[in-house]
Amino acid sequence: MKRLSLLCSLRSRAVALCVGGCLLWLFQSSAAAKPPNIVFILADDLGYGDLGCYGHPYARTPNLDRLASEGTRFTQFRVTGVTCCPSRTGFMTSRHPASFPKYMSDFGFGGRVTVTELLNQAGYRTGHFGKWHIGPDEPNGTYGIDEVGVKGSNKADPGGRDAGLFRDAIRFIERNRDKPFYVNVWGHITHFPVGPEQSLVDEFKDLEFNRADFGGHMQEKFEDALELQGDLADGMRNYLGDVWSLDLQVGALLTRLDQLGLRDNTIVVFSSDQGPAPVKLAGGKSEQPERRPFSVNMLGYAGGFRGGKHTQFEGGVRSPFIIRWPGNVPAGKVNETSVTSGLDWLPTLCAIAGVKIDAAGQGFEGQDVSDIWRGSDRSPERPLFWKVSSAGAKVSALDGRWKFHEGARGSAQPLLYDLSTDPKERTNLAGDHPDIVKRMETLIAAWSATLPEDYEKAAAGKGKQKAKARRKAKGKRKSKK
Repeated sequence: MKRLSLLCSLRSRAVALCVGGCLLWLFQSSAAAKPPNIVFILADDLGYGDLGCYGHPYARTPNLDRLASEGTRFTQFRVTGVTCCPSRTGFMTSRHPASFPKYMSDFGFGGRVTVTELLNQAGYRTGHFGKWHIGPDEPNGTYGIDEVGVKGSNKADPGGRDAGLFRDAIRFIERNRDKPFYVNVWGHITHFPVGPEQSLVDEFKDLEFNRADFGGHMQEKFEDALELQGDLADGMRNYLGDVWSLDLQVGALLTRLDQLGLRDNTIVVFSSDQGPAPVKLAGGKSEQPERRPFSVNMLGYAGGFRGGKHTQFEGGVRSPFIIRWPGNVPAGKVNETSVTSGLDWLPTLCAIAGVKIDAAGQGFEGQDVSDIWRGSDRSPERPLFWKVSSAGAKVSALDGRWKFHEGARGSAQPLLYDLSTDPKERTNLAGDHPDIVKRMETLIAAWSATLPEDYEKAAAGKGKQKAKARRKAKGKRKSKK
């Protein structure tokens, strides 16, 4: 009898272990099969060289530096525009912004499918928090985004002007932790005006500023700030305080992902929409009394590259790009060879998430570079183009090592640079390589033939005024509830 009881007990334990093992296997298989979450943190006008891990001599960015050390940092990433809306258009639609006849922030994407729509249709919960600038409408459901939380800067927040939108994004993640999610966290730092809370500036009170610590083209910005009677050390402290507050909020988001157990199955990407804003704007705007105190703080660093926001030189189109995805993206790697683009965002995420697309049929212009994210050093073979949405605007192109700019207004002289030896675009080689000039002009002519002949924009300020009115009305409705 005892033997029978023992046998029954052993059999029960064996069945329990078998069932437990099967359940564990099913749970692990289910977890492994769940598509990765995606968090896209996009800074505004942050320069290529504004982070510690990208070489800034003074920046304090421990959380973003850690993100880079736990993932891969790219040095050859290019955005699709030199101002906010065109760059964001490339990420959202995988289309060159100049291909839209109606300006996107005024009229939207003209029915073009977006990355958020595709992921939403595949079962992702989608969210967007912070800056918008991609269309006139912002209600939930726009572009397949379940939750749209457009929010401006809050300069009085002790955590920095973007702290509120990061908190909103974290709450979205908490609500959707049990399902795959995609969230845009699009901040305002370091867009004009830079004027953080004094407590953030005081973090750099002991800074010993030396303008010689910065590369050549940054010296032009310093001269512009001095012409506006700015104090360079004080302006730098203000700028660093703004960036520091951004890093604090990135750290808070990363910590919450860890606390929720989402770290291993979440792709976290950090980038900037274009290069740093200039100190002085055309038309004397920067000299206006209400703007001057903030203009002298616009000391974003393009890492020594020429130009910045509003220009198609490398300082305007080359942005930081960091990806962390544990177990999939190599940790601690710096990719210096792969020339990738904001156009690649949509097809790459769709490939990773298992979303089938018809790139040609749907008009996507980017490529799936998921193999590059996972560690390949290859560089896609294709030219990249930049053009603002204006008839007759000059085109810049990058093909292999050659960067070409059509002749500037009032000048027929084109510019040609060999980025393999002259990444800062100092020596014009157009006269030495007429064959390369002709090839680049042929590429540009073929691409330009596919673009609209004319462009339409809303009356100056009208689109922004309508959007502000809608947000104000939306806020009033919320306050009544």
